[in-house]
Amino acid sequence: MDPSFDAFVRARGDALLRYGYVLTGSNEDAADLVQEALARLGDAWSRVRKKDSPEGYVRTIMVRQHINAWRRRRREDLVAAVPERGDFDRYDDADLWAELARLPRRMRAVLVLRYYEDLPDEEIAEILGVSRGTVRSQAARALDKLRVMRSLEEAR
Repeated sequence: MDPSFDAFVRARGDALLRYGYVLTGSNEDAADLVQEALARLGDAWSRVRKKDSPEGYVRTIMVRQHINAWRRRRREDLVAAVPERGDFDRYDDADLWAELARLPRRMRAVLVLRYYEDLPDEEIAEILGVSRGTVRSQAARALDKLRVMRSLEEAR
């Protein structure tokens, strides 16, 4: 194995796992997503390491795999409630995740890429394989949906 690939995995593995968790909402699915993405990155490492951002490459792989899995299943895997304890608690994102988990996968991916990864719409569109307008409309619809859900909960 190439030592530079090994160094990359050691340096960025935890960050990629957190990113996978934000995309999937599950530690197990996040680990699977990272493992598959790193396997694909390892196959392409000799040409990817010469480019500007191997991490951007692997994150793109992760998002595309996540979207493809969603397309294959065509259903949501939502949990009834977020557990009181878990690995995600160390990031203090439990409330955020509970709200994001209620969104469809594509909307969730757009919000994660836009606000968690701080990517511009053009790059998000490229990663997801959609137009910039689709990214903008998905983000707007997702935020509207979150507002409606919050106002319904507050009314209870």
